[in-house]
Amino acid sequence: MTTTTISVEGMSCEHCERTVGEALRGVDGVTDASVDREAGRASVEGDAEPDELVRAVEDAGYTAHA
Repeated sequence: MTTTTISVEGMSCEHCERTVGEALRGVDGVTDASVDREAGRASVEGDAEPDELVRAVEDAGYTAHA
């Protein structure tokens, strides 16, 4: 299993963290996701491709970079 870290911009509260985490956990191949709004990043476990993770976060309304 791989851990991928992506940068996430635009999170300002706990609701934002939850939204991003739910979006990431909804990606096929993701087994867990941890989101830190203060650090502006998310750590994702599983075998999903980084571009799929970025797309999920952007679809949830935030900016992301692998």
